[in-house]
Amino acid sequence: MASRTSTCCFIVCLAAFTPQANVHAQAVNLDSLWRVWSDPANSDTVRLKAIQRLAWNGYLFTEPDSAHHLARLEYRFAEEKGLPRYMAQALNVQAVSFHIRGDLLQALEHYERSLALFEKTGGAAGAASVLNNIGNIYYDRGDLPRALDTYLKCLDRTVKAGNTDVAQTLQNIALVYLDLKEYEKALEYCTESIRSHRAHDNEEGAAEVIGNRGLVYKGMGDSKKAIGEFEEARTILAGLGVGSGVANALNNLGTVYKDLGELDKALACFNESLALKEELDDRPGIVSTTANIGMIHWKLGDTEKAIKWCGAALRRAEEIGVLEHEVACNECLYFAHRAAGHSAQALRYHERMVLLRDSLFNEESTKRITRLEMQYDFDKKEAATKAEQEKKDAIAAEELARNKLVRNGFMGGFALVALFAGIFLTQRNRIGKEKARSEELLLNILPEEVADELKAKGEAEAVHFDQVTVLFTDFKGFTAMSEQVTPRQLVHDLHECFSAFDRICEKYGIEKIKTIGDAYMAAGGLPVPNTTHAVDVINAALEMRNFIAEGKAVKIAAGLSYFEIRIGVHTGPVVAGIVGVKKFQYDIWGDTVNTASRMESSGEVGKVNISEATYRMVAELSVVGAPVEQAGALGSRDTSSNSQQPTTQGASRFTFTPRGKVQAKGKGEMEMYFVERV
Repeated sequence: MASRTSTCCFIVCLAAFTPQANVHAQAVNLDSLWRVWSDPANSDTVRLKAIQRLAWNGYLFTEPDSAHHLARLEYRFAEEKGLPRYMAQALNVQAVSFHIRGDLLQALEHYERSLALFEKTGGAAGAASVLNNIGNIYYDRGDLPRALDTYLKCLDRTVKAGNTDVAQTLQNIALVYLDLKEYEKALEYCTESIRSHRAHDNEEGAAEVIGNRGLVYKGMGDSKKAIGEFEEARTILAGLGVGSGVANALNNLGTVYKDLGELDKALACFNESLALKEELDDRPGIVSTTANIGMIHWKLGDTEKAIKWCGAALRRAEEIGVLEHEVACNECLYFAHRAAGHSAQALRYHERMVLLRDSLFNEESTKRITRLEMQYDFDKKEAATKAEQEKKDAIAAEELARNKLVRNGFMGGFALVALFAGIFLTQRNRIGKEKARSEELLLNILPEEVADELKAKGEAEAVHFDQVTVLFTDFKGFTAMSEQVTPRQLVHDLHECFSAFDRICEKYGIEKIKTIGDAYMAAGGLPVPNTTHAVDVINAALEMRNFIAEGKAVKIAAGLSYFEIRIGVHTGPVVAGIVGVKKFQYDIWGDTVNTASRMESSGEVGKVNISEATYRMVAELSVVGAPVEQAGALGSRDTSSNSQQPTTQGASRFTFTPRGKVQAKGKGEMEMYFVERV
């Protein structure tokens, strides 16, 4: 309720995409839905509804990669059966999956395709919902004027479609005006949203907007009205049993009382809010409220309690890895230790606070750069569309002129016919060269097997691979380096590194998947399965690591900025296929991809960090003359002593340094190993 991020409104308005959608993610029987979808005896629409519910309720908000794959199956089936409304709905699910994963460009492209289909088939309500979510894309990019314009268009479409439930769109508009600090307009739309929620008996939604209206009054400096709104929201939500909403209302009340200097009231609100958040296991909320309690104790002069509470908040903040929270906790500890006369500790926390704040600033700078890059891509896309149309117009004009020339040629006699025959042969040769070039370009972006299937069928089926090995690389300090060198030099260095990586992948028979900013992703064991993919990928990873190390030495000698690299590798199942309709891209999905990324982020600079699954596969291939269970100490580890010494017994190619169980974000503790060549 108190949040002004787009996440909350994003999930709510996505529910309008399909009648089956439920923002509270109803429990579904996945096996049952899959059987309905797989049974050709069922009607086409029954099957489509089943797979859409499977994607939306079963996977979208937990495994968006899997939901995307299911939505692609739905789209192909609906296209085959001539059901454009279901094609539009499938595109919606794909767009949401991209949105959840942070790929806003792909999300926007799929939303636009969905919108076009809804409009073509007269699906006014669906079109309005998609517009609402396009507005969310712009909101997430920080493009508030365009977000506002899109929300207003959505509101107009919704009303014209005869839908009177416009509460969520009104709330989104209010949030934009709140961010723009146009408080009077924000109040106006909040009030209209509350009225619409109540007209449709949605008291919980009304209470949420009442809380947002409290934020508007807080922004206006009207503490009395802000308190009144938060209290009203709290009362309503308590009556409905919505604990998370009550906790947020109490936290907001605490911040207002803190600003007013009524510290006892603030402390009481924060304590009550914390109790609810702990009951709900709201970890980010627990951190912020715990830090607030610590700050109140500091303001009350109780430095011992302040240190206790802020220390607890910092430990939790470091667990969840949110920089904003870590900055606030270190700041709280700095103030508390300084007030207690602990100069050394105060200095330590102040230094950490400054360091984290700089990191946060760099992160925000990166986001701003990303937004600019996205804007550039959007503009480039529009320019390309315009250029394509101009090209078509030019070809049409040329064709018309050619037809006139041919007609005149017949009238002029056989000499001109011979001339045109020569022109035809020249044109055919030129077309042949262009075709060969197109073939070359296609093979440059797609594996040969996939390209052949695409040319033969006009599409390429997504394929499940039981076991591949995925590699992720990432450069340390890329953002900091981007601030020290010119954009031209940065792009030159990045191009040099990625070109070398491409050559290394080709050398070891690995498929490059894509680059994501300064990250590089590749996979072994596809599109043609093999049994050596884990060894191939590790060899490639070590060669990439060595290339960067050599480049670093050269740069240091020349007194220039240099790259350092982390590399992560994991083995497991994936789904592979083509994404996009204009710019094809061969991509892979599944938890294996996410885990490989975690191997990279959990590794160390200059090291190749592999998962236990990859280690096991390489160990089996590395044992000479004996099964792995007879290989003595290969990869074994004395868990009681937590030894970090490399173990080489039985390994013919690599040495492994066991790291024990390492915490991986979103994965918990995982066994990891550093790997080197013998």
